[in-house]
Amino acid sequence: AIIDADTGFGEPMNVARTVQEMEDAGLAGLHIEDQVNPKRCGHLDGKQVVDESTALQRIRAAVDARRDPDFLIMARTDIRAVEGLPAAIDRAKKLVDAGADAIFPEAMASLDEFAAIRAAVDVPLLANMTEFGKSELFTVQQLADVGMNLVIWPVSLLRLAMGAAVRGLDELEATGSLNGMLDTMQHRADLYELIDYEGYNHFDTSIFDFRIAR
Repeated sequence: AIIDADTGFGEPMNVARTVQEMEDAGLAGLHIEDQVNPKRCGHLDGKQVVDESTALQRIRAAVDARRDPDFLIMARTDIRAVEGLPAAIDRAKKLVDAGADAIFPEAMASLDEFAAIRAAVDVPLLANMTEFGKSELFTVQQLADVGMNLVIWPVSLLRLAMGAAVRGLDELEATGSLNGMLDTMQHRADLYELIDYEGYNHFDTSIFDFRIAR
């Protein structure tokens, strides 16, 4: 797993400690960004980015601190929304020169912009397809066609779940029942199959002594 480590949570020493804490937690890598700390969501207005020296210091500190050479250090840059695409291209190149294994160019506005980052660097690139933000929502194939290597949907499952929850509450308020929404719910039997509930409780038949009818 790769984790979002925000800005590294402080000065270069804090970045170094963050990397080692994440290594010790068993993660495969992280991404660290160039926003001013404390940061904002990458798809909100009013972001601020640090100067080039600070941004590169963070990545150098992360690279120097890792003990496992296979631990991935991805550099995220938010500068596109602040200073424009040319600045994002320039910063991506310099972050790679500082040792970043991969680049996360946040809030690109078009496929052409993703392609421009791809043309600028040779390392893997990540695209963020968060809904209702600055980026148009592209398919996996569209992103692959312009050279993106990884795609994330970081809030999508939460948004789906919250949308379903609101619709359920609306239905409950309107009709006094959720009977009409049963086919949109995960069945209890499906949940138990997913978590292997029977296998977990095989040692105690007094606990698992029933079957769920569909």
